[in-house]
Amino acid sequence: MQRNKIWNLLVPILSILLAFVIGMIIILCLGSNPFQAIGYLVKGAFGSRTNLANTVVRSMPLIFTGLCTCFAYRCGVFNLGGEGQFLCGSMAAITVALLIGKSGWWVTLIAIFAGTVAGGVWGLLPGILKTWRGLNELITTIMFNYVATLFMGYLYTTALREGSVPQTAPVPEATEIGRIFPGLRITWGIVVALVVGIAMWYFLFYTSKGFQLRAVGLNPTACRFNGLSVKRYMLAAFVISGAVAGLGGACDILGTQFRLISGYGSGYGFDGVAIALIAQLNPIATMIVAYFFAVLRVGSTTMQVGTGVPTSVVDIIQALVIIFAVAGTAAMHLPQIRSYLQTLGEKKEAN
Repeated sequence: MQRNKIWNLLVPILSILLAFVIGMIIILCLGSNPFQAIGYLVKGAFGSRTNLANTVVRSMPLIFTGLCTCFAYRCGVFNLGGEGQFLCGSMAAITVALLIGKSGWWVTLIAIFAGTVAGGVWGLLPGILKTWRGLNELITTIMFNYVATLFMGYLYTTALREGSVPQTAPVPEATEIGRIFPGLRITWGIVVALVVGIAMWYFLFYTSKGFQLRAVGLNPTACRFNGLSVKRYMLAAFVISGAVAGLGGACDILGTQFRLISGYGSGYGFDGVAIALIAQLNPIATMIVAYFFAVLRVGSTTMQVGTGVPTSVVDIIQALVIIFAVAGTAAMHLPQIRSYLQTLGEKKEAN
């Protein structure tokens, strides 16, 4: 068991290293110094207090959408609607903040609660379609993403539009989520994300309900014959994962973005899926991988300015990490690979 955990830990690490090696070869083919380019990437993510803060801020929504995917997949349901649920949380939070007519910390709490509930409700809908009607959640959750995006467009172009500009009014300053350090953009939202991740990890691996939820994900038929309500657990997984994404949207709009605009939240949901898969559905690892993705995103801009290497190279590296991690995880479950690793372990113990 311990040996399997070590191999499972090595898969994402080796995937990252191999992706960076290939990325450096691509940079070399483009006529640039790969070590210099990586140096600028690291400098862009960690070179100053401001850059470090921007990386942390960029990781926050990715942590929430990654945890959203992680929780749902652990129960055997494939929630690809993290982006829509994230946007619903943002829309509910800013709508409450703008329409309640007052400002203050209590409005912030109400807005965060509204965003969490909105994300949970948006996750509940495809959950009902799957458990009651048997519809494929891969299709329904993706379709709900488009509905959420279009409804957001209605808000910032019509219902909550500010003047002639297609965007909403900003969140009142007194309603914004406070910053942890003066002069830096890091808000208490990142603390909420870390607390949610740790709580999810504890629930999944150290509580009886978490064990039952994981059991449903591994073998729903056996769980059904043992008296567990499989549909109830699946529905709960949709609601809780949606609520996590909605909470992330509320924290992001109230602490970082402050207003809805075109393109807001784009790609967060599918990045969350990739992050959770690379982390092998472990909440703690999900938070670490989300931070790694933020490092790539923030550092790529500095790399392009300093060396002329396009940011698309970082997108290639990110895609390679996903491919290698998923392929490596799948290979670890092949009987031939398992038998070979077991043989290696037995030889090592014999020596």
